[in-house]
Amino acid sequence: MSNSLFADASKRLEKALKYVSLSEDTIEHLKYPKASLAVSIPVRMDDGSLKIFQGYRVRYDDTRGPTKGGVRYHPNVSLDEVQSLAFWMTFKCAVLNLPFGGAKGGITLNPKALSKMELERLSRGYVDAIADFIGPDIDIPAPDVYTNPMIMGWMMDQYSIIKRKITPAVVTGKPIAMGGSLGRDTATAMGAFFTIESMMSKMDRLPSETTVAVQGFGNAGAIIAELLSKVGYKVVAVSDSQGGIYAKKGLDIPSIRRYKTSSRGIQAIYCEESVCSIVEHEVITNEQLLALDVDILIPAALENQITEENVNNVKAKYIFEVANGPITSAADEILATKGVYVFPDILVNAGGVTVSYFEWVQNRSGLYWTLEEVNHRLKQKMVEETNRIWAIAEELAISMRTAAYVHALNRLGEAREAKGTRDYYLSDR
Repeated sequence: MSNSLFADASKRLEKALKYVSLSEDTIEHLKYPKASLAVSIPVRMDDGSLKIFQGYRVRYDDTRGPTKGGVRYHPNVSLDEVQSLAFWMTFKCAVLNLPFGGAKGGITLNPKALSKMELERLSRGYVDAIADFIGPDIDIPAPDVYTNPMIMGWMMDQYSIIKRKITPAVVTGKPIAMGGSLGRDTATAMGAFFTIESMMSKMDRLPSETTVAVQGFGNAGAIIAELLSKVGYKVVAVSDSQGGIYAKKGLDIPSIRRYKTSSRGIQAIYCEESVCSIVEHEVITNEQLLALDVDILIPAALENQITEENVNNVKAKYIFEVANGPITSAADEILATKGVYVFPDILVNAGGVTVSYFEWVQNRSGLYWTLEEVNHRLKQKMVEETNRIWAIAEELAISMRTAAYVHALNRLGEAREAKGTRDYYLSDR
């Protein structure tokens, strides 16, 4: 991961600062993470050897409350990447008006190369190393790339062992049986779905006349593809890390998800009951998917997928960022000149952290909500904040991304000013 990722992420902040009136204190605080931790995690492997893994946790800003953010397991995890993701989380929580600041964590590894027992030892070792850095009132981890409810359950259990008390609110995204929330596994995709539906109605787009391509067929990408197809959108292409498939007539997403689960691959198939047959399709690369002539493009994989090098190939009219940071700031500028509407990650994929907040609230109160209650509350928050950001974008004639940062900065500024700033302390002189 290049050291430029955080610098590139910061450029979005600079643009938004032109449209807000913030104290010098707020701006100064947002320049640097509050705390960064790098740890070495020794793991006894199944063959008896000892391997050391590098782990990280960054708490970027806690002006609005304890920090919140996922933990990813990926070969490209670095301190720069984790710091950038924690920076984005700070604004994401402010955009959704959650009482959290931003954090992120990760371990540098290929999780597919470890056995389940090795992953458990690694996950518990990570918590051993960062236990004094996290807590229900300090910093709350959650799932991210290649982490899941089982891993979150191990982390919560290990923290509880260390603290000698059951502490479900230390981690979100846990199994339901360990205090997890209904709807958390689909929250990122569901939140994105509510935003897409809200914005497409403003654009007078009918689902049946709208084509969609989804890059990334993991948890969020696969679910958003299915949600959209169920209400009539024509999902014509999907891809995973190995490549993608395209069919102009549209894909049967539930059948493809079933095939992906059973074979770990992607194939354009149609299933009726237990009988499945391959349907006509093209095999495409991830790069080709990004260049398809579709109405909606959904990057749902990793950072920096659309850059200066390939941005001119993009033909989509609307881009909804389900992944974190899939478009570089330079590519953003070019998309703007092309008249492409880009709906930013700090809004579109905020459903995950929103339902993580709901889980944290349920853990602390001991009262648990039905799936219908969770999704109703999620829709309410996503639609409300989408409408507010759209209004800011319209009023100031700026992009949705800049409007989202303006919205977040105003909330962060209010919280910082409530603690006292230079202007307050000098006002009586």
